[in-house]
Amino acid sequence: MKNRNEKIGEVRSRVMAKGFASGKPVYIESAKGALLYDVEGKEYIDFGGGIAVMNVGHSNPKVVKAIQDQAAKFTHTCFMVTPYEVAVKLGERLCKIAPGKSPKKAVLINSGAEAVENAVKISRYYTKKQGIVVLDHAFHGRTLLCMTMTSKVKPYKWGFGPFAPEVYRIPNAYCYRCPFGLTYPKCECACADYLKDFFGKIAPDMIAALVVEPVQGEGGFITPPKEYFPKLAKICSDNGILFVADEIQSGMARTGGRMFAIEYWGVEPDLMTVAKSLAAGMPLSAVVGKQEIMDSVHPGGIGGTYGGNPVCCAAAMAVLDVYEEENLLEKSEKLGKKVRKYFNELMKKHEVIGDVRGLGPMLALELVKDRKTKEPAPEETASVVKYAFEKGLNILSCGQYSNVIRTMMPLVITDEQLAKGVSILDEAFASLKKKK
Repeated sequence: MKNRNEKIGEVRSRVMAKGFASGKPVYIESAKGALLYDVEGKEYIDFGGGIAVMNVGHSNPKVVKAIQDQAAKFTHTCFMVTPYEVAVKLGERLCKIAPGKSPKKAVLINSGAEAVENAVKISRYYTKKQGIVVLDHAFHGRTLLCMTMTSKVKPYKWGFGPFAPEVYRIPNAYCYRCPFGLTYPKCECACADYLKDFFGKIAPDMIAALVVEPVQGEGGFITPPKEYFPKLAKICSDNGILFVADEIQSGMARTGGRMFAIEYWGVEPDLMTVAKSLAAGMPLSAVVGKQEIMDSVHPGGIGGTYGGNPVCCAAAMAVLDVYEEENLLEKSEKLGKKVRKYFNELMKKHEVIGDVRGLGPMLALELVKDRKTKEPAPEETASVVKYAFEKGLNILSCGQYSNVIRTMMPLVITDEQLAKGVSILDEAFASLKKKK
């Protein structure tokens, strides 16, 4: 007799487009904190966090109440027609927490991809230039422009061309697999200096912005050394190019004791995109940037029907309250240290783990068939993820070579839940040896 997951799956196969795929074969009925429960009542420890969306935890009571209270008042008027205070208050708070001392302004929209699109539009409008430079292994979204900016072809770009023009790609600081065959720190961040060499191909007076993820998300949690972004930011400043930080996955304390990852490099971005954990699962994103740049666009040039939806803004206000009232920055920093300690121990035990990297609890394990050759191990990665899920741990993979396991658990996870999740992960790695 089929269970509820299987029955729902049968209906899904009949009515949902195949391309709108899911990574797991179960259907979630409820969630609380760092735990998920499927329709059969099985519990899962959540190391995925809805892809870094649930930093404050599933069904956070303060966020739930804010959503309910705002929904009872009104759910939509369109901010561009008849605005409302909750969006203005959120804009004020975002400008306050954005990195750097320059006066800031914000625009509220719906999704991460839409935030990136608007950051590009604003950059082009302000600079009167068209070119956009992105990093190798980048992921910026699934719209036409954003998938053009994204590196990985399958599944994100395959068959969807032609792509948007004026998007250029340069190597990034993937120290584990240096694109120049060098070793840090002897390399002196040659990958950053490459941008100046790149100007021999595409002149800087053609380039509006460099768009970077401080810690790359889908690309494999690639984390550059301390000199990298300061060098890039200076090259951009010297050449009239805007420096745009895509903090959609790395922001909102995902990387530890800072609200935004770029703060670790001491760089003030000209523009910054934020989404995901900003509103704890409600569709909301923002572009926050230097006032002069943000104000360069004419009235009505940016926005949208649902941008800054009042219910979503109320959720985001509650999220920011939770960060302040429950010391989530401090919790994130402590969590990151615990996860890194666990991961370093796993690496000592399991030869398949070639690299541990990331910031705070935004950490990853890169799996390889051989530590000397560093040949990617995508099959083993898929096997570990599958085994872990069957044992009650929801964890996700990523990376250009599909060989990276990443952690995006809610920052409110308990020590007991964390330890149990790591124990399951340890078992999953051990299961690989039994298969040989």
